[in-house]
Amino acid sequence: MTLFLHQAKTTFRRSHALRLSGLVIGLCLLLICLVLSITLGAADLSLPTIWQALVAFDGSTDHLIITTVRLPRSLIAMTVGGALAVAGAITQGLTRNPLAAPDIIGINTGAALAVVAVTFWWGSASTNTYVWAAFLGGTIAAVVVYWLGSVGRGGLTPLKLILAGAALSYLLSSITTGILILSQRTLDEIRFWLAGSVAGRDIDTLLMVLPYILLGLAIALGLSRQITALTLGEEVAKGLGIRTVWVEALATVVVILLAGSSVALAGPIGFIGLIIPHVSRFFVGVDYRWLLPYAAIGGAILLLLADVGARIVVRPQELPVGIMTALIGAPFFIYLARRKVKG
Repeated sequence: MTLFLHQAKTTFRRSHALRLSGLVIGLCLLLICLVLSITLGAADLSLPTIWQALVAFDGSTDHLIITTVRLPRSLIAMTVGGALAVAGAITQGLTRNPLAAPDIIGINTGAALAVVAVTFWWGSASTNTYVWAAFLGGTIAAVVVYWLGSVGRGGLTPLKLILAGAALSYLLSSITTGILILSQRTLDEIRFWLAGSVAGRDIDTLLMVLPYILLGLAIALGLSRQITALTLGEEVAKGLGIRTVWVEALATVVVILLAGSSVALAGPIGFIGLIIPHVSRFFVGVDYRWLLPYAAIGGAILLLLADVGARIVVRPQELPVGIMTALIGAPFFIYLARRKVKG
C-alpha cells in the first residue's frame, strides 16, 4: 500500500511538472507569435526597429506603425483569442457537448445583432455602449437557446442545444442582414467589423473592454474545479457537494462576459471557442484548472497566427481575420460532427 501511494504521488508530480512545462512552452510560443504579428504585414519590420520603437520612440513612420497599429492590433488579437477559447471551453463543459461554443449556440450572433441595432438607431457610439449592447444581446440569445433546447420530451440534450443554437443563429443573422440592407450608413460603418476584425482599434479601446474580460477570466479560474465536476454529470457534481445551479449561472455569466466583450471589441469571430478547447484537452485532459490556462494561451496563439495570415495572404491588402478562422474552423467542425455521429 505504501509503495502504491508513493508511485501515485510520483506520477502526480510528473504530470504536474509536465503540465507546468507545457504552460511555459505555450507562453514562449505566444511571445514568438506576438513578435511575428508585430513584424509581418503590408510592410515588414525588423526586430531592432521594433525594440527601438518600444524603448526609444523617435516619431518615425516605422515607430508610429509599431506603436499605434501593430502592437495594439496584436494585443487585441491575443486578448480576444484567449477570451473566446476560455468561453468555448466553459460552454462545452456546461453543456457536456463537444460541438458547443459561443458562436455555435448563438451567443456571438445575438451580441452582434445588438451592436448592429445600436449603430442603426444611434449611429456611432462609444465602445462601452457597444460592450453593454453585446452583453444584453448575448444574454438574451443564451436564454432563448437554453429554453428552446429544453422544450419537449427529454429536456435539454446536446443535440437539441446545437439545433436550437443553429436555428437562432440563422434567425438573428437574417435580422442583422435586414437591418444592414435598410441602412447603408450602418453597413458602411461596421461591415468590416461584422466579418471579424482586430484592425483599426487602439490601446484605449482595448483598455475599456479589458476589465470585463479579466473579470470573466478570474471567475472562470475560480470555478474551474466545479466545472470539472459538472463535466461528469449533475448528479456526480451534486454528490460532491457542489451547488450546480449557482455554478451553472455564474459560468453562463462568464461566457457572456467573455464572448460579449470579444464581439464588442473585434466582431463575431468564429470557431476559436470550438477548436482550442479540444486541442487543450489533448494535452491536459478534462481538468479545468489546467484546461482554462491552456485554452487562453492557445486561443491567443491561434488568433495571432490567423491575423498574420489575413495580412499576408493577399498582401498589400488584407482579409478580415474572421474569414481566416472560418477557413480553419469549418473543416474542424465537420470532423467533430462526423466523429460524434459515428460514436
